[in-house]
Amino acid sequence: MLLGMTECSANKPANGEVCHRNKNGRKPGKNGYVKNGYHLHQQPQKYCYPKEKGQQTPCNGGLYKRPFIESFEETPMLVAVLTYMGYGILTIFGYLRDFLREWKIEKCHIAREREEQKEFVPLYQDFENFYTRNLYMRIRDSWNRPICSVPGAKMDLVERVSHDYNWTFDYTGKVVKDVINLGSYNYLGFAENSGPCADAAAEVTMQYGVGVSGTRQEMGNLDKHEELEKLVARFLGVESAMVFGMGFATNSMNIPALTGKGCLILSDELNHASLVLGARLSGSTIRVFKHNNMQSLEKLLRDAIVHGQPRTHRPWKKILIVVEGIYSMEGSIVRLPEVIALKKKYKAYLYLDEAHSIGALGPHGGGVLDYFGLDPRDVDIMMGTFTKSFGAAGGYIGGKRELIEYLRAHSHSAAYATSMSPPVAQQIIASMKCIMGEDGTTIGQERVRQLAENTTYFRRRLREMGFIIYGNNDSPVVPVMLYMPAKIGAFGREMLKRNIGVVVVGFPATPIIESRARFCVSAAHTREMLDTALSVISEVGDLLQIKYSQHRTIPSLDRPFDETTYEEEED
Repeated sequence: MLLGMTECSANKPANGEVCHRNKNGRKPGKNGYVKNGYHLHQQPQKYCYPKEKGQQTPCNGGLYKRPFIESFEETPMLVAVLTYMGYGILTIFGYLRDFLREWKIEKCHIAREREEQKEFVPLYQDFENFYTRNLYMRIRDSWNRPICSVPGAKMDLVERVSHDYNWTFDYTGKVVKDVINLGSYNYLGFAENSGPCADAAAEVTMQYGVGVSGTRQEMGNLDKHEELEKLVARFLGVESAMVFGMGFATNSMNIPALTGKGCLILSDELNHASLVLGARLSGSTIRVFKHNNMQSLEKLLRDAIVHGQPRTHRPWKKILIVVEGIYSMEGSIVRLPEVIALKKKYKAYLYLDEAHSIGALGPHGGGVLDYFGLDPRDVDIMMGTFTKSFGAAGGYIGGKRELIEYLRAHSHSAAYATSMSPPVAQQIIASMKCIMGEDGTTIGQERVRQLAENTTYFRRRLREMGFIIYGNNDSPVVPVMLYMPAKIGAFGREMLKRNIGVVVVGFPATPIIESRARFCVSAAHTREMLDTALSVISEVGDLLQIKYSQHRTIPSLDRPFDETTYEEEED
């Protein structure tokens, strides 16, 4: 299977370059993606490959310095039909079970109003909870599994059973040992209870204690917080930074401080719930563009400039573009060079959420900016969390000094939230210095390289096995498509039986026909662990018949680039 490329130009390229068009006559879909291909460039993003092997020249004026390879293979028609049928059958049986519950034939476990409150406005909406009680409860055992160890490359799970179809759980007292952990966001392996980072956090706990009992503006501002903020600013390459005790609140409480009535927020349709909540709380007008689709974003920007605010047509006070570095359900990476180009063209502001990308992308672990080799000054608000790559908790915002000073005075997270715990701050300091090499070792950079190698290997092997996987080749978030509702719970259970812990996701967290298992690769995973996991995934995939891909193999990602691999035959 040759990799599909979007067409470069109607004109022949100069200087002996060869433009490669999409193979097999496929045309881009309406959202600009080429379906069923592995190189999925949107139409404005065009690549030409020069004759010299190992080099690439983008035809878009040099926005990209490396190939941008993402995969979103289209859902097979038969699978889509069977998935809709599966949900239809489950819905019919759900109504039947509700009928049996209403007539007391089947025991009802759902929350209900007391008899004396029957005339009140209902607190629990029966129809709104239909999905929860009739579909989710059947596979509830696939989520919220309690663990009793460090969530490292391997973990221990508390065994539990249910005798009433997952309405309640009983704990057996047994522990499932050494489960390979493919679900935690432990990208660089810093979620550990031994080593320099853990020792430093333990030492700070003995000195400062665990709690702060105050906000940063009162008696909760420690020297550790000041040290951490200076370190974060250096790590990001910005003038100043501010840290918060909770990653979710970093988005939801700071966006309202940055925008308000008369402002416009342009949000990617797959942005995280914290970004969506922050945008709604701000009172700004929100418009959504298609995921990673630059045509859609530019159309919204152009319309916003031309038409202004509704009714009055006054110019917007400010326009804020909100995107993520790595999208946690899709495994895709933001097309940041193009977003920055549009931001500059239309004089908008850019808010970049690097929760999953900071530490996990780039040759130095500097996130999506490091990955693309971009200037941090081109991003107005840089946000990220410490919960993934740093094995801690909390979040940060970085940018110009004036921005950070403004947030110190106006952010709800700064004014009302308790400060970050001292041992958590020290864990971040120790792990960040390790990544930067300031601890005197190369451990951090070795982990960054190991994560990249593990990601490439894991994704390649899954594709070779015949699974449909989503996202960018360099993203450590690896969604494997399951589609059918019955296979969501079955996949999670069968994997756990074989000592592999995974996360499965279904509607309404994903589109109804795009249920998936989401693997998170870590630098802590050894090649032996990955091979074991891949063997089990293949076995379960054969058992459940989820190897849907029509493209079983692709050219090896380990080979150096060879332009003849992609060259289209002459007519």
